[in-house]
Order: sequence, then C-alpha cells, then structure tokens
Amino acid sequence: MSKNPPAGATEFEPEFISGLKAIFEERIVFNQLLGLKIETLRADRVVGRLAMKHELVGHFAYNRLHGGVISAGLDAMGGLACMAAIGARHLDEPPQARLHRFGKLGTIDLRVDYLRPAIGESFELRAEVLRLGSRVASTRMEFLGHDGKLLSTAAAAYIVS
Repeated sequence: MSKNPPAGATEFEPEFISGLKAIFEERIVFNQLLGLKIETLRADRVVGRLAMKHELVGHFAYNRLHGGVISAGLDAMGGLACMAAIGARHLDEPPQARLHRFGKLGTIDLRVDYLRPAIGESFELRAEVLRLGSRVASTRMEFLGHDGKLLSTAAAAYIVS
C-alpha cells in the first residue's frame, strides 16, 4: 500500500518547518546565493520567492533574469516539494528524524520551458509532486512574475531513495 499523503491534509509541526527552511535557505549554499525563500510549505505544494539580484542578471540583459538562474530555482523548488512530500509520508517519525531523510535526494531529469522573459524585481516559484514513489518522484513547477504572469514551467524527476 502506498504511503502517499492525501493532498492538502497534512499540517507540519513548527519544528519540521523551521528545520526544512534552515536546510533549504541556509545550508544549501547555492539557494542562499540565489536568494530563494520559502513562503508556503505544504505536503501537496510549496511556494517560494526569488528577488532580482542584479549580480545574477548578466552584462547584456536589461533587468532580465538569466535562464540558468530560472532553471536552478525551479530545480530547487522541485526538490523542496519532494522534501515536503517525503516529510508528509513519514509523519509517524519525529520531525528531526524526517529532516535526515533528504541526504540522497537528487535530480535525475529536468525540463524547462521558457515562455516569456523574466523581467522584474521579484518572482514566485511554485512546485508540486505529481507522484512520490519509493525511488523516484515526479514534479511540476512554475515560475511567475510579480504580476502573476506565467514566465516558465518545468517538470523534473528526482531520486528519493
């Protein structure tokens, strides 16, 4: 029988949320460099924010975020969605034990579709797990402008065992 959590039914403990935020925003140095911040952390969906960092724009762009930054942000958010889903799957464990389950998480495949230029001062990133298997998770992500306009989409697979 699958241990997939029911969509939206899981409330995480404050200890789990603060621990996962610390891992994602502080201990993963690349996320810190990008300036990724978690806004919403649920078992079925995660939402983050990315502020324009002009040193990441590049010389030729006019306040346009580079595609590599977009794909890295989407990949990170897909991984965070996997972490949340894994955390929800193992609610029978204490929060600290669940936070140690993410050591083997890694991207297997990532596809990004760039729909519009990412011009602006802040962006919202959303991710959800479509399927959490025993070894592989499939995710879907979105990258939106400050006005809510969809700028990029992504799909990814992650090793979770």
